[in-house]
Amino acid sequence: MTSIDSLRNVLKLECKKAYANSAVIGGLDKYLRNQVESIRQSIADPQLLTSFDGLNLANSDYGSLSVNERRGWVTSVFDWISRLEEVERNTRISPVSSRERNKEGAPGVAKVHPKKRSLERSEGTSRGLDSPITVIRGITPSIATKFAKLNVRTIHDLLYFSPRRYVDYSQSKLIAELKEGDEQTSIATIWQARVATFGSKRGTEAIVGDKTGNIRVVWFNQPYLAKKFPTNARLVLSGTVGIFKGQKVFESPEWELLEGKELIHTGRLVPIYPLTQGLYARRVRRWAKEAIDGWAWQTDEFLPSEIRARCRLLDLFGAITQIHYPDNQTMAEKAKERLAFDELFLLQLGVLARKRDWQESQPGNAFYIDQEIIDRFLHCLPFTLTQAQEKVLQEILSNLKQARAMSRLLQGEVGSGKTVIAVLALLIAVSNGYQGVLMAPTEVLAEQHFDNICGYLSKVGANSLSSMERCLEGPLPCREEQASNIRCCQGFLSRPLALALLIGSLSNSEKEDLHYKIKQGKIDIVIGTHAIIQKEVKFSKLGLAVIDEQHRFGVLQRSALRQKGFNPHVLVMTATPIPRTMALTLYGDLDLSVIDELPPGRQVAKTKCLEARYRGKAYDFLRRQVSAGRQAFIICPLIEESESLEAKAATTEYEHLSREIFPDLRLGLLHGQMHSSEKEEVMRCFRAGQIDILVATSVVEVGIDVPKASTILVEGADHFGLSQLHQFRGRVGRGKEQGYCILISEKLSPEVKDRLQLMEKIHDGFALAEKDLELRGPGEFFGTHQSGLPDLKIAKLSNLRLLELARQEAITLFLHDPDLKKAEHQLLSQQLSQALSNYAEWS
Repeated sequence: MTSIDSLRNVLKLECKKAYANSAVIGGLDKYLRNQVESIRQSIADPQLLTSFDGLNLANSDYGSLSVNERRGWVTSVFDWISRLEEVERNTRISPVSSRERNKEGAPGVAKVHPKKRSLERSEGTSRGLDSPITVIRGITPSIATKFAKLNVRTIHDLLYFSPRRYVDYSQSKLIAELKEGDEQTSIATIWQARVATFGSKRGTEAIVGDKTGNIRVVWFNQPYLAKKFPTNARLVLSGTVGIFKGQKVFESPEWELLEGKELIHTGRLVPIYPLTQGLYARRVRRWAKEAIDGWAWQTDEFLPSEIRARCRLLDLFGAITQIHYPDNQTMAEKAKERLAFDELFLLQLGVLARKRDWQESQPGNAFYIDQEIIDRFLHCLPFTLTQAQEKVLQEILSNLKQARAMSRLLQGEVGSGKTVIAVLALLIAVSNGYQGVLMAPTEVLAEQHFDNICGYLSKVGANSLSSMERCLEGPLPCREEQASNIRCCQGFLSRPLALALLIGSLSNSEKEDLHYKIKQGKIDIVIGTHAIIQKEVKFSKLGLAVIDEQHRFGVLQRSALRQKGFNPHVLVMTATPIPRTMALTLYGDLDLSVIDELPPGRQVAKTKCLEARYRGKAYDFLRRQVSAGRQAFIICPLIEESESLEAKAATTEYEHLSREIFPDLRLGLLHGQMHSSEKEEVMRCFRAGQIDILVATSVVEVGIDVPKASTILVEGADHFGLSQLHQFRGRVGRGKEQGYCILISEKLSPEVKDRLQLMEKIHDGFALAEKDLELRGPGEFFGTHQSGLPDLKIAKLSNLRLLELARQEAITLFLHDPDLKKAEHQLLSQQLSQALSNYAEWS
């Protein structure tokens, strides 16, 4: 990208911006003063050089001109550029003498100067933002491969390749003012530069000075730099000053020769980009600057002007320019806010469109709400619903009776009573002649749901659980292994109610039998894991799908479940408290319900954070709890999110505790690598009180419900997030006894201690979620390998203020132009389509 190209592109953008003097930050006058000398050096033709000087761009006063005067001024510069291009074209095709033709071997074609050939190549390849980054001089296919590792493949990608941070080299100091240890900048004259030896390594040493004194500068392992520093040249240095033998020394600073061009490595806020092996900071900065100068003007401003004005956002060109090379820290923040807003705004428009398509593209199934069934079920429960449960139930029933598919997210803390609400919704679906399904992320949780739901229904059914033969009205004999995963209940409907458990560990014959019964409509409610969404599973008439701990399923799995029926109602549930604004952003296509109240009498678990040296006291406390007839969990630490490594660690810990610490107590082991039948047997024994202490991995985070469990001890608590620790804590104190949570950390640094002590002070899951998000960010908040996070380049989901702002603006726009058909929204519509294709794996 030559300086002429840059000038042409800037002027094109200025025209596009209606001569508002906003094509470059700081205005055209500042830009021209920095570029004039570089442009002059590129002009070979004497007459063109004279006419260029006549433009007097170095002393332009564009900012003070009227719009009409600016239009005329820009036209005159374009006229000169046109003459330059005409001369270059004539030079390329001018006839040559026979002697010259013989030399070249190509009659009629003049030899093109390398600089002109470079210009021609640049003009031919820098046409669009989708061009590969190899159109930038110096980026070879090999280097492009390295950039690809950072998801940078096109010019557009490079423009949006934002710095991780900035180093502030903007404040220049005289040499006498430089201080040891600080990052600082100085402008000096080179007196001497030479190759020097430092120990056994060669490098470069220079002596530079200004009016206040001289300073020694050294660059280790870079002897080639000596040739780049001519005597008496002006040099900008930015870096750290050290002391060597009592004298100040600049040690391997960033440097740039002061040649009248814009500084990019020194003397400003310098961008620090993410790098990978084979990419170097100086080159990446230079290439990013070339991309900005050559292509940023091509970016289309798609955000409506009224939104930009209302939200006080930079224009897109300014934001892209300033995110890379900001004038100051304030402008860097403004640029980041604009680009982050764009991502969140497009995300919100996407989820709003998805919600509309889901609910309006095809009719839903309106259910008749039989209040008698609801009253009969609630009357037989050993507890009454809380006000929060009542409110949520009415919200769900209101959705179910509409001919528009429900799409609702139900949030509620562990033990808040989400499952009871889901059962009522499933019963309504079945009473209307439809099937219902509940999908859970693990077999342990699916089995528990199956047992709990059957338990609820058995208390209501007049004859409790009946035989399968009678329930299914089929010739299938009643065998024990079949009865374990199909159960029936009478008393709700005019016919028996059939429930089935479908999980991966069933035998092939059991699965085939269950698949047949589901397809024939002989199973009313199916409870299971991802085995439910296998292609072999076909429902007769699916009316309601309930997804538990839904953020643990990928978009394809959730979509596959929805497609098992004709536009079924969908209820997704989570015990992970997600801040409301984030929930509305991530799951904005869902209506939101929250059970923010625990059942009466439910005590909060007392929590204590301990250093590892007090582990013995924790063990003594567990022993006393067991002696009092209670049970306990010991959770092994998270190891690199590997189930196999976690299982091994849990097994080792289990053996140590069984032999050395609690040889007289009954210990059990539970981890994700165990066969389903083994896990079920362990849980059965634990629930039955046959195990005193259960040693487990994070598999107990979700779903395990043992009322007599009073204490949970979490090893390596610093490896878990606050929200996950809160989930562990929710496993105890579910009965009448006080619950206790003990957190042990091997490395209790001040930061870790402060974070874990929040668990002692805060028992509100949503408040902890806010803190967790703030401290660890969304990736860690949901777990590194969890599905459900869009791939955002700049925006942070922890920025709840910007999330809410983007959501409100998206809703406002969607209300007035949901299809983005208005002329002023065409660019936005194109940008949205592109963004949604990038978020294809997100839901």
